Amino acid sequence: MATAVRVVPNTYFDSVALMVVAGQLSQQPGVTLASLVMGTSANRALLAEAGVDPAVIAHAGPNDLIIVVQAESAERAEALVAEALTQLTSTRAPATPTGDGAAPRPRSLRTALRHAADANLVLISTPGAFAAIEAEEALRAGKHVFLFSDNVPLEAEVRLKRLAAEQGLLVMGPDCGTALIGGVGLGFANAVQRGPIGIIAASGTGLQQVSCLIDWLGSGVSHGIGVGSRDLSAAVGGATMQAALAALANDPATQVIVLLSKPPAHEVAARVLAAAHATGKPVVAAFLGAHLSAPEGVTVVPTLTAAAQAAVALATGQSTGSSAIDPIPIDTLTHERASLSPEQRFVRGLYSGGTLCEEALWILSQRLGPAWSNVPLDPAYRLPNPHQSHEHTLLDLGDDELTVGRPHPMIDHTLRIERLHREAADPTTAVILLDVVLGYGAHPDPASVLAPAIAAARQHARQHGRGLPIIVTLVGTERDPQRLSRQRRALEEAGALVTTSNVSAAEAAAQLLADR
Repeated sequence: MATAVRVVPNTYFDSVALMVVAGQLSQQPGVTLASLVMGTSANRALLAEAGVDPAVIAHAGPNDLIIVVQAESAERAEALVAEALTQLTSTRAPATPTGDGAAPRPRSLRTALRHAADANLVLISTPGAFAAIEAEEALRAGKHVFLFSDNVPLEAEVRLKRLAAEQGLLVMGPDCGTALIGGVGLGFANAVQRGPIGIIAASGTGLQQVSCLIDWLGSGVSHGIGVGSRDLSAAVGGATMQAALAALANDPATQVIVLLSKPPAHEVAARVLAAAHATGKPVVAAFLGAHLSAPEGVTVVPTLTAAAQAAVALATGQSTGSSAIDPIPIDTLTHERASLSPEQRFVRGLYSGGTLCEEALWILSQRLGPAWSNVPLDPAYRLPNPHQSHEHTLLDLGDDELTVGRPHPMIDHTLRIERLHREAADPTTAVILLDVVLGYGAHPDPASVLAPAIAAARQHARQHGRGLPIIVTLVGTERDPQRLSRQRRALEEAGALVTTSNVSAAEAAAQLLADR
């Protein structure tokens, strides 16, 4: 294998654009690594961990683009580096006028605000070290902020959200991957129908799962407001969630509000639930794994699926029932269970969505006992080596330690496919759980790469005298660019068991392994 590295000075691209191109390169034959990142110190350290010579990239700065490709030959690697740069620059809007009267492309936030004076929201996706500066400028200009950037210092987040509160504005983030504002998706989002349910979420994939299930149940979303993963910590105090509650309370299009998060700090939970009660609107709260007592008007539910069901029932006045959404048929599970050998005892989960992984951990730990993970519910069950499964194991493959030098697994499925084949070769693996998240920003056709891998994994198991049920949580809608029905058909033809509910997937796995 040969590695090609190029540092392109003063050439900035946001992380989504870089991940998309890196994902496309990684699918090329003979490519073992494709990484496109800005030259921040954190990114340089990650590349060094991935085997890139630190001296080659030491001079790169936060405004410099680093392209790394590892391929079967030096010529191939260099050609793909050049192709990556061509792809990026061909999609960039020109910085100079292109015709009579054409306006130049703004090169600063201040210039952009002058050109779009009526805009009331600024999307920021710069390196974390600079994101807070841009966010503060946007807030002082009276604009809401969608802060996609990660690695923003905690103290900067607290300062920005205090400033936003003073201005009557929202800071969505930092590290906010998803929002739906007035039907427009920001970051990774799905094409869901508009409707009476507003969602406020400290989880991007949680927001995607619930909004898609609301769509599946026949209702729609007014707004989906991301708050950032740290918003409900004691330090931040639920600042954006409370501000978003006040905004949706005053929004006539929102009749029901849904709150989504991992367990918040205790005092923050009390503050947020009191603010929810104060809206005067029905509120559904799903704080995964938390045990909370709720004030009148607030319904606390344990899962993302239950949140969607409760919200639609409140919005329509019609019960959606307490049964599972889109369950795997019992006769199918019975057939798959009969194909397992006696030594197949363990579930293995390979997730791109951290919240979906943690929800499955919470469900399966109650049904099957503790599970190991790189994002464990109990620190005692943290995997010593995330590259090696142990007993029941569920992984968040989007976690930083597993994406060194790689695009996010919602964009690039290479790492997941490699791990799928390894788990399939383990004679103790009884069932594999996957999530496939559709929508804008995700892989344009995930079934095209996952379906062959699923079919091959099941074939390998059959050749060794055992079955291998593979259960897929498919998060998306029919209006997504990838089309839910087309993805589902391809995955099912490959032998996967497919459901649109992460809860239904986890419960199906538990049924397959009951009493084993």
